[in-house]
Amino acid sequence: MPHSSPIPLTPEQCMRRAIELAGEGVRKDCGGPFGAVIVKDGQILAEGENRVTSTGDPTAHAEVVAIREACARLETHVLEGCEIYASCEPCPMCLGAIEWARLDRLYFAATRQDAAAAGFDDERLYVELAKAPEARSLKTRRMLAEESGAPFAVWAQKQDKTPY
Repeated sequence: MPHSSPIPLTPEQCMRRAIELAGEGVRKDCGGPFGAVIVKDGQILAEGENRVTSTGDPTAHAEVVAIREACARLETHVLEGCEIYASCEPCPMCLGAIEWARLDRLYFAATRQDAAAAGFDDERLYVELAKAPEARSLKTRRMLAEESGAPFAVWAQKQDKTPY
């Protein structure tokens, strides 16, 4: 539950809450040992624990859960003015979500090497992303390239679009 108090939380308190959420999630059998909080103006706006196994959603990482909650609370897709505290260094998917949400700052506790030692090895993803699409282990084939520009042309001409 987000924290609301006239006294701003310290960064250490915010990180301790993210770490606490990671442990709570494991004890509740939600998913892996990961937690995250999003903070705005010294107050916790949103929290998330890893819910991958409990929801059957491979994208339900703690950071993504917290981002979704924060965006819903603020009714926006932009989290400028907010910071995220993650109990562990974010995976490539979560790092992408953090960037897309435009969070001002990321803090993390454990490293991806710490996660790998516990059986969560994101290194394969980092290696794969550095490769050209056709060189990745996931079989990939580009199709209908000549047709793919039409939606972008519509977007470029749209006068009332919400950029992101």
